[in-house]
Amino acid sequence: MSSDRLVAALDIGSAYTTAVIAEVTGELPRRPTLRVLGVGTARTAGFRRGIISDIEETTRSIAQALGEAERMAGQKVEALYVGIAGEHVQTMTSQGIVAVNGDEITRADVDRANEVARAQSIPRDRELLHAIPQEYTVDKNLGVRDPVGMVGTRLETEMYLVTVGSSPANNIRKAVEKAGYKTKDLVLSPLASALATLTEDEKELGVVLVEMGSGTTDVAVFLEGKIRHVATINLGGHNVTADIIHGLGVSPADADRLKEEYGCAYEPMIQPGQFITLPSTVTQGDRQIPYELLAHIIQQRTDEIFDHVQRDLERAGFAKQLNAGVVVTGGASVTAGIAELASDLFGQTVRIGSPTSIDGLAEAVSAPRFTCVVGLAQFGAGKVAIAAMLQPVVAGKRNSSATPASVNQIVGKLKEWFQDFF
Repeated sequence: MSSDRLVAALDIGSAYTTAVIAEVTGELPRRPTLRVLGVGTARTAGFRRGIISDIEETTRSIAQALGEAERMAGQKVEALYVGIAGEHVQTMTSQGIVAVNGDEITRADVDRANEVARAQSIPRDRELLHAIPQEYTVDKNLGVRDPVGMVGTRLETEMYLVTVGSSPANNIRKAVEKAGYKTKDLVLSPLASALATLTEDEKELGVVLVEMGSGTTDVAVFLEGKIRHVATINLGGHNVTADIIHGLGVSPADADRLKEEYGCAYEPMIQPGQFITLPSTVTQGDRQIPYELLAHIIQQRTDEIFDHVQRDLERAGFAKQLNAGVVVTGGASVTAGIAELASDLFGQTVRIGSPTSIDGLAEAVSAPRFTCVVGLAQFGAGKVAIAAMLQPVVAGKRNSSATPASVNQIVGKLKEWFQDFF
């Protein structure tokens, strides 16, 4: 197996650290596909809401997850695509305006406009993670997707910039390094999850991805094929577990078991008269509670999470533009009744999102909690496709038969594809 086609991804969550090793197959560069070779999971320690609180514990979680994935795959890896999210993520929209050189707009004009938009002053305690073109304006014609070849004198681009805190990003890189690996790219987690679970039609019509993790819930809005909004809600599955602990007087381990075996986030799904036996304790002995009580506790907190998401969508102005509805994913989304509760609150079609378009050990990563790590691997597959597309360009430098026009065409397609990746 060629090492050039091997990708490794790492998702560090508040509850679990997950690693995937995969091979990029298919026809490159046009149709890259992902064949999963190995999967590893470890309990996360020292990581909370996107911030490392104990670098040694986080390092151990990373090493354990990667070690398990490498043993399953029978392959050693060196560099990883790593997800990043949390409150420290910030976004902004930037404009770039240039005068067109010549009679029609060329790829070079587009590149110049993008560079102007990208060249925003970033505070020293932050770093630019993604710069994603949204749309172009040619003279006074708004909403242009690809201005190359159009006639105009003034070109303007609107760029979506995603920045992260330098300290959280560097600490993640440091933990990966201490575990014996290199960070090839940091990728915003909800964008990676979107790669793994959203369809092109959904992104075109308008969809919100709600990724429910243990410590946080990440939100990403796509409209007209582009990412338009990102937010983080500081509530997740851990809050539901904490409510069960306090509401029923059980241990954290028993609360997790109750949520996993009996959890339901939508009370109307529970038939009256059903009871659950709670673990006995020295002071309380055997106990039974109505099934509806557990469902009520879970629904109240989950409803609060979705309410925060709805209010964020309203503030951002996207609440009425989600023609493709809502996709809920992440480890905390597997509780029964999540889709029904979300549909009631959002008044939209809701589906639970799982990773798609994968081969190999697909069943090992088919659950919603693997959406982010599979998306990171798919991002890596895209980078492999880019490298394959660049090979003719490199060969062209050594082969006089490659014309400048053909080389420029390849480079232009490469840049266009990469800009549209999200």
